[in-house]
Amino acid sequence: MICCLALLHTYAQPPKFDMVKTNKGQLKLQPITHGSLVLSWNGMNIYVDPYGGADAYKTIPKPDLVLITDIHGDHLDPKTLDALDLKVAKFVVPQAVADQLPEKYKGQAIVIGNGEDTTLAGIAIEVIAMYNLPEAPDAKHPKGRGNGYILTLGGKRIYISGDTEDIPEMRALKNIDVAFVSMNLPYTMDIDQAASGVLAFKPKVIYPYHYRGTEGLADVEAFKKMVNEKDKNIDVRLRNWYPQQQQKK
Repeated sequence: MICCLALLHTYAQPPKFDMVKTNKGQLKLQPITHGSLVLSWNGMNIYVDPYGGADAYKTIPKPDLVLITDIHGDHLDPKTLDALDLKVAKFVVPQAVADQLPEKYKGQAIVIGNGEDTTLAGIAIEVIAMYNLPEAPDAKHPKGRGNGYILTLGGKRIYISGDTEDIPEMRALKNIDVAFVSMNLPYTMDIDQAASGVLAFKPKVIYPYHYRGTEGLADVEAFKKMVNEKDKNIDVRLRNWYPQQQQKK
């Protein structure tokens, strides 16, 4: 089972991006679609959960690092992986993803789990849990299967939540410069839970992402209002993660 509806995507132009100054040059933050994004920094390109076909990546340099958060098809997407140039890429994945990763990529994979960390090419990577509440054996995202990630790039700490709810591990985060937080029912959490979690750990910048659910797109404008009514210092950035989409059931 994949956790979200499939999409067809047509890109009239490359996705827009933002820049964040680090102590070692600019960090480029590029939304792709849904839970997929690209981080470019210090000559390296980091793909997170590449999904939805290769067209969105045509103007983006090939990846040096691929992070995959979970086994669902909108995170581990073999068709998209096969359409990309991954010859030099290292993968960082949880064990459940490593078990399902196509054989040809297994030798490129570094497996780390919740609470673990590693460093690759000067990039510190910490793994944060991602899971549904209340915890249950039949949860769509049980604790321990998937990974959220914190990357340290030029002194900036970037949090990528993966498919999670408002869990204690997220609320306890400290010194997060940029966060990408999911909010799509019934797979992760609603905007109220997401706002509560964000207000607890107070990232400097927050991007709502992964916000398509069974009833369409979450109201991210309302999420922004909830956050900024209580903390005007959090920069809530709304970007178009679903350009020119056509849903199919």
